[in-house]
This record gives sequence, structure tokens and C-alpha cells, in this order.
Amino acid sequence: MRSHDLHVDTGSREVTDITAAAEEFVSGAGDGLLSVFAPHATAGVALMETGSGSEADLVRALDRLLPRDDSYTHRHGSPGHGADHLLPVLVSPSLTVPVRSGQMQLGTWQRLVLVDLNRDNPRRTVRLSFVEG
Repeated sequence: MRSHDLHVDTGSREVTDITAAAEEFVSGAGDGLLSVFAPHATAGVALMETGSGSEADLVRALDRLLPRDDSYTHRHGSPGHGADHLLPVLVSPSLTVPVRSGQMQLGTWQRLVLVDLNRDNPRRTVRLSFVEG
């Protein structure tokens, strides 16, 4: 297995496209599986269409499901931070992508994204691991 920690500065973005970095990581590899893992209690990774407004739609949907208010038992940090800790239940912190001849086998519009609504920590790590086979 070969691994690389991708360091992502999300800034003010809730959805950050990391497809290009993942493509570069598997470039030149053979067939296998790419594991993508966000080792954080308040972030997740997903496959989605980007650039068409879907990012904003996702953020609005998550805001409806996980409102940023003081109704959470977990209350440290910015207002609504308790919602951040529930995000990985809805947006998994890991996923697996098949790779063939060094290319991720994504659908036409699929992009790999980091989803992070946590305003308290803009610096994130995404661990990419490639298992050949």
C-alpha cells in the first residue's frame, strides 16, 4: 500500500474539490483501489457533481438537517459546532474509488470533494492510500 497525506486549506469553502490531487496521486499506478479518508471528527468526503451549484445545494441541505444553533449538547467552539460533529454520520469520512491503469474510474460528472462545515479549523488532512491489485 502507498499513502500520501494531502493537506487542504478549506478557507471559507464548505466543499473543496480534491479530484486533481487524487488523480495525480494515482497517475502511473496500475489497477487497484484508492482509499480516501478524512481523519477528522467534523469532516467527510463525497463524490458529487461540482460547478453547477450542487455545492451550495449540499450546504443548504446539510444546514436544514443540522441547523447551526445552540440545541446541541456538544457546544464548544463557534455557534452550532455540535452540528459539525454530526456531519460524518451523513457524509462519510471515507470512501473507495476503483482505479484502472492509473486512472480513477469516476462517472462523467463525479468529482471527489472534502465536505467541511467546521469554521473553527480550516486546515485539514485527507489521507490517500492506493492498494494495487
